[in-house]
Amino acid sequence: MGWGAPGTLDGMSLSHDARLTASRAANSSTLEVLARAGFVGYGITHLLVAWLALQIAFGRSAGASDQGGALHTITTKPLGAFLVIAIAIGLAAMALWQVLEAAVGHRADRGTERILERIASACRAVVYGYLAWTGVKVVTDAKSSSAAQQEATSTQLMSSSGGRWLVALAGVVLAGIGIGLVWYGLVKRFEKHLYVNRMSASTRTLSRRLGIFGYVAKGVAYGVAGVLLVAAAVTYDPDKARGLDAALRTLAGQPYGGFLLTAVALGIAAFGAFCLVQARYRKV
Repeated sequence: MGWGAPGTLDGMSLSHDARLTASRAANSSTLEVLARAGFVGYGITHLLVAWLALQIAFGRSAGASDQGGALHTITTKPLGAFLVIAIAIGLAAMALWQVLEAAVGHRADRGTERILERIASACRAVVYGYLAWTGVKVVTDAKSSSAAQQEATSTQLMSSSGGRWLVALAGVVLAGIGIGLVWYGLVKRFEKHLYVNRMSASTRTLSRRLGIFGYVAKGVAYGVAGVLLVAAAVTYDPDKARGLDAALRTLAGQPYGGFLLTAVALGIAAFGAFCLVQARYRKV
């Protein structure tokens, strides 16, 4: 028989062995510890983003109010660089865990639901990996800004043939993710990934409220960021292509913007607190 030829026993054996190896890696106790630590870092990052958003709401912010800005804020504190590296390692572990989940599949799900969960895991892996890379960039270049980098990337794309269409498509995808996050929170989909049976009644109630409020607020922020990306492509205005930072500042500029941004900031803080709950109760 051919080496790994499609449809042969060797090919199926190799596929089975690869899945078995990925499954064992996904169930690694070391990876679980690092992933849970990553949720702590992820939560701290969102709490800082919420704090930066509140600074915008009250007209006191001059820096970027996205995840990169939050990580940069940490580096200004004693042992801050060490803490950011620790957060980046945890986020990298979360990315690896989600890559393995996407490869192995969610065994509790079947059919279409399983496919959707694997796609969701792949998307989470990209997000966690990007944030881990952002953490490393913040430590190695304290002056870097993820919002400025996004704007520069968008400017370069829009100056190339078809680039504006790519930026617009990215905006549509981001807005779609925002809508998905709102739905995810409202239907309490997040609870299927938690050991709710290990929670007390009060902890479960708190977790549910934090999850709903957090996912909805984060979805709104991402949705606005996506719309701004589309607007940047249509109007050729790279200033709008600054991701979460631009979205929060746009909210602040609307009628009753201070109130709206404060509500979103509190929601992002709720999501940060929910990440701390996940650090203990998430099914890893």
